[in-house]
Amino acid sequence: MKRFLIASALVCGVATQAVADIKVGILHSLSGTMAISETTLKDTMLMLIDQQNAKGGVLGEKIVPVVVDPASNWPLFAEKARELLTVHKVDVIFGNWTSVSRKSVLPVVEELNGLLFYPVQYEGEESSKNVFYTGAAPNQQAIPATDYFLEELGVEKFALFVRNRLRLPTDNQQNS
Repeated sequence: MKRFLIASALVCGVATQAVADIKVGILHSLSGTMAISETTLKDTMLMLIDQQNAKGGVLGEKIVPVVVDPASNWPLFAEKARELLTVHKVDVIFGNWTSVSRKSVLPVVEELNGLLFYPVQYEGEESSKNVFYTGAAPNQQAIPATDYFLEELGVEKFALFVRNRLRLPTDNQQNS
């Protein structure tokens, strides 16, 4: 419950009575193929943390960022999430930029009852009490687009094509 309250306070910028140090994990690739996209997210989080600390922090305490580099390596995202939660004892994690990195981290945050703020639209079909999905799911994008086609453009017929997810065979299936 403490982690949820701290995470809520971080998002809302609430400042009330003092609590223990607030450690925020930042889980974005700073090297590898995704660094070009994720380094900016890390920098943005650090800027926002500095701004909030300049206003007195959250709940009377300064926010302490803990930055790790999963190096665009999807299994390493899970290891770094575990490190943030168990070694660094962060209260919340902000991070991941791809679905595969989120799916790598999900079992860890669920097992350790951590909190993850995921900043990107996602494919839906996933829900966890341990993840705040801050981006839109497909229905949140498709329904307004459909309404716009029907109401604003007067389109009477159109088709929405959905690409099926590619499922690769497991090693056992390949060998049989």
